[in-house]
Amino acid sequence: MLIFDGSVQADFLLVTGDAYVDHPSFGAAIIARVVEGAGFSVAVLSQPRWDGTEDFLAFQRPRLGLLVTSGNIDSMVSHYTAAKKRRSEDVYSPGGVPGKRPDRACIVYASLAKSAFPGLPVIMGGLEASLRRFAHYDFWDDRVRRSILFDAKADLIVYGMGERAIREAAARLNSGLPLDGIPGTCRASKTLPEGAAVCPSFEEVRDNKRAYAEATALQYAEHDPVRGKILAQKHGSRFLVCEKPAAPLSTREMDEVYALPFTRKPIPEADIPATREVQFSLTHNRGCFGGCHFCALAFHQGRMISTRSEESLIREAEILVEARDFKGYIHDVGGPTANMRHPSCREQQGRGMCKRNCLTPKPCPKLDTSHRDYLRLLRRLRALPGIKKVFVRSGIRFDYLMLDQSGACFAELVEHHISGQLKVAPEHCVDGVLDLMGKPRWETFLKFETLYQRLNKRAGKQQYLVPYLISSHPGSTLADAVKLAETLHRMGRRVEQVQDFYPTPGTISTCMYHTGINPLSGQPVYVPKTPREKAMQRALLQWSNSKNRGLVEAALREAGREDLIGYGKGCLIRPRGRPTADGAKRKAASPAKGEQVRHKKKLLHK
Repeated sequence: MLIFDGSVQADFLLVTGDAYVDHPSFGAAIIARVVEGAGFSVAVLSQPRWDGTEDFLAFQRPRLGLLVTSGNIDSMVSHYTAAKKRRSEDVYSPGGVPGKRPDRACIVYASLAKSAFPGLPVIMGGLEASLRRFAHYDFWDDRVRRSILFDAKADLIVYGMGERAIREAAARLNSGLPLDGIPGTCRASKTLPEGAAVCPSFEEVRDNKRAYAEATALQYAEHDPVRGKILAQKHGSRFLVCEKPAAPLSTREMDEVYALPFTRKPIPEADIPATREVQFSLTHNRGCFGGCHFCALAFHQGRMISTRSEESLIREAEILVEARDFKGYIHDVGGPTANMRHPSCREQQGRGMCKRNCLTPKPCPKLDTSHRDYLRLLRRLRALPGIKKVFVRSGIRFDYLMLDQSGACFAELVEHHISGQLKVAPEHCVDGVLDLMGKPRWETFLKFETLYQRLNKRAGKQQYLVPYLISSHPGSTLADAVKLAETLHRMGRRVEQVQDFYPTPGTISTCMYHTGINPLSGQPVYVPKTPREKAMQRALLQWSNSKNRGLVEAALREAGREDLIGYGKGCLIRPRGRPTADGAKRKAASPAKGEQVRHKKKLLHK
């Protein structure tokens, strides 16, 4: 039973920084329904005030414990941009209104829970707790913080996809048993567990960047449910003990989770912007073997793929068709990476995932590249009565799609499943930067773009390709940013989607940003950190925007690329003025009206 007021004592009180949306795209809802499905009652407290315990005490003391999460994303990422400016919207709050949760929400909520209900265990979960489970660099404080377990004084962290761990923890609390030894959890211990691999301590990684890089490498190497080891990291006189990851859910288990009685609506009813895109979308998988270094997925969901059955997805699609405001369009059939629907290779079940990347810098020869299962699912969904269109809007791994030798999935994706534009993420064009990102080489993207255009022409469609790019990633010099701008200019692209690199907790790229070391190789990495250089790198990728003109000129001069300031075909910007016969400067003449019209038509065509 789920409870939303204090009239009945519940077994657990779940506290979340998001508005509560009873939909399987929201982690708090999945955990609440899984615990309920295990036979326990769960009271839900969403977005409580944090100036006191009043909202907590409006509920009766839970019988077994409290479950705490910041919500679907880290609270600091929710609140601040990569430039550390406050965001004007929170898509997980009613009406998008910001300020409904505190900074570092897990720490604040755990403290309030301990004050309101002393003596009860507090279990933290979700992305914020998961990615901060070890000592970690915090971009907003610009320092290394302790494991969030110690800062929050919580009893347990459930990391990753928490269904197995939370069911086991709930059963143990109900039976009065200790919480140690549960896969997919972290706890504090006064002693070092037998057989544990030992990370450099909090004090070492705080004071020594080489030690921080070594700790990151070890944490990623052992993040595997088959071959991984228990990890221990000393904090003062105690150890953080991180059990090996929980095994991914089987297809049957995933089907059971998504068959739980979700109402698919906010409780209470409210306009939550984050629900708009997922309301009529289907999640068919978890995990990603792409291994992008700036992405937290590998350290949270893991690299092993879990999938739902086609029958489970068909049943959910039939539920969508019956919804009052469904207009015949499924917005997405995806997940972390939409086109991954089976294990990367046949060997991982017995020996776990390889420590090397499956796709980069070159695809593993053992990689299973078939897209047959995903294509069959899309075909079945679009054939259902009441379905007009089935779109794929979550990210696809374009290099993986290109490896499918039949080519059928790519062709049908273009013909049936794109809503005007396809978003992909090449991120950069310089091989050295792409290697540090864990992304495929630029030539792969060029081949993909060529084939995409050919398939669109064959299908008689005009659909656009929208590339995502990252500026100022570790390893990217000003010269690299200039090369990317040159490349985009030569291709005739005017880019709108640019993300300045954001050092979020727990990623390999964040380790590079903090330490200047690639933890996978131990080699030094150049890191653009000054606000001026970061602004110049970003401006270069949007050189055609007149607002960026000053930064672009400064960047080109600093990089020694004044050859790109001029009137030639390959120039990014024009000089501020051009010399007259007597050597004086005058304002550059505007192109003739006819030239302006032709230029506009050319841009529209592109």
